[in-house]
Amino acid sequence: MAKRKLTRRQSWRIQKIQDERAARASKKDAAIEQQLDSSDLGPEQHGLIISHFGRTVDVEAKEGDNQGEIIRCHMRTNLGQLVTGDRVIWREGKDTGVVVAKLERKSELLRPNPYGDMKPVAANIDFIVITVAVEPTPYANLIDRYLVAAELSGIEPVILLNKTDLLNNDNRVEIDAMLQRYRDIGYTVLLASSSSEEGLADLKSYLDNRISVFVGQSGVGKSSLINVLLPGVDLKVGSLSTQTKKGRHTTTTARLFHFPDGGDLIDSPGIREFGLWHIEPDDVINGFKELQPLAGSCRFRDCKHEKEPGCALKSAVEDGTISEYRWKSYKHILSSIEEQNS
Repeated sequence: MAKRKLTRRQSWRIQKIQDERAARASKKDAAIEQQLDSSDLGPEQHGLIISHFGRTVDVEAKEGDNQGEIIRCHMRTNLGQLVTGDRVIWREGKDTGVVVAKLERKSELLRPNPYGDMKPVAANIDFIVITVAVEPTPYANLIDRYLVAAELSGIEPVILLNKTDLLNNDNRVEIDAMLQRYRDIGYTVLLASSSSEEGLADLKSYLDNRISVFVGQSGVGKSSLINVLLPGVDLKVGSLSTQTKKGRHTTTTARLFHFPDGGDLIDSPGIREFGLWHIEPDDVINGFKELQPLAGSCRFRDCKHEKEPGCALKSAVEDGTISEYRWKSYKHILSSIEEQNS
């Protein structure tokens, strides 16, 4: 995606703001270093970041006398960007704590910003729960974008259809057919309704003792699901726009919640369209689990899977081994990335 051209004055203002932020960060780091050099801080201990607020984070103590307590902590700049789900080493202070080290991540969910820079959203995740709903209308291409991101992140995706109480004779056949295509590929598909509580026991059992992150369009009911799964959390719930049938954003920062019987859940800010322009076109095929094994079986090594003879992928589409819907989705995502990068 081409970056926006800035005027000289705009560039100067951006640089000025960045310099001011750097100065504030340096001042904060100096204060933190002064704390670290003094005897005001307690011993090092393990913690888990459960939410992030700019220059501070909420850390849950995982050991010691204050185990289970949540402490607001400052962060040292040289730690890089910390996110919800990070395991850290922190020290307790008089009013706030200080995160002094970040432990290695086993996985991370990244999201590109409009300028193509990657921003981590959450860390150490076992499942990405791709949440769609009967309303707003679920689109396979949006699901496929999430699946590509999950596959390339190495995090197991689960597809969850919420608001099943809204299924009727007008929408059931099409939605059932779409979900069955994902089951046929080998993906886990779960059904639930936060209103009727249908399927919630199965969902909770599946997520038991795992760290999961819910992603999906605004309005699909992620916050409502969490409110039912975790009574007492009471996340703010937004209604659908009556004109667009799209959701209004209600979550502004990722936050981690504990299930009473084990397992953790991260609620992330709503994403209407999951951008993939940071991915190289040649890597898109690795995000389609049924296409990837066939990628090296074409007659020509540099096959573009267009009109070349002996293309293994097009043959698989023609004989029904690969869903034509998924093939068209692959081509659409590939085309959109190439267009954005041109």
